[in-house]
Amino acid sequence: METILKVEEIEKYYGHNSSLTKAIDGITFTVDKGEFVAIMGSSGSGKTTLLNCISTIDRVTSGHIYVKETDITKLRGNHLNRFRREELGFIFQDFNLLDTLTAYENIALALSIQGANVKEMDAKIKEVAGQLAILDVLEKYPYQMSGGQKQRVASARAIITEPKLVLADEPTGALDSKAARMLLERFEYLNEKRKATILMVTHDAFTASYATRVIFIKDGKIFNEIFKGNDTRKEFFNKIIDVVTLLGGDLFDAL
Repeated sequence: METILKVEEIEKYYGHNSSLTKAIDGITFTVDKGEFVAIMGSSGSGKTTLLNCISTIDRVTSGHIYVKETDITKLRGNHLNRFRREELGFIFQDFNLLDTLTAYENIALALSIQGANVKEMDAKIKEVAGQLAILDVLEKYPYQMSGGQKQRVASARAIITEPKLVLADEPTGALDSKAARMLLERFEYLNEKRKATILMVTHDAFTASYATRVIFIKDGKIFNEIFKGNDTRKEFFNKIIDVVTLLGGDLFDAL
């Protein structure tokens, strides 16, 4: 199996001298091509800091992060910008769509930056929009869309360039239960049919149950990890709840 992401003994400190806080404490794991991995942990566990380091929004204090053969902890300037543009896809909780562009134009933006021709761009956008069930909103502006539609447009924008790794930060956090379920079913589709490699941070057990593996973070360290294997989603959900209980978190926060 091809390894897409390798996180190697990373640490992250905040603050200075006597007021240092260790947000990440020696985390190591890998993600293979085509995996759908969820990272769970309570508030302050380090899960968002971990995602920020992988997405190059933040820098590690020590250790290395590789996306395929590239050590992204060493990238700077134009090399870093090119890596973000060509190798990563981002899905944020608050969508981050441009209000002055239609859904079609928001999705097209990433391809435009890469210099894709108009015919190729149009075909790709319509293919991905069909897979995410947003063909009917392509000519709409963000203010004309529901939260679920906006998040699916943001997801289309993230995968349209076929990045090596899609990073999702609490993607269902701003959605109602119906919209969240629709989005997660689309994630499953992208993972299974397009072989998209997805790394998703969430505090929600229902959301995590759509992944094929869940890594649990506590106090900046990996506490546990579980694999879905041949389990049904309900069985996997129950296993996730069991680990959440062991973590000592508020169970109701995870539901």
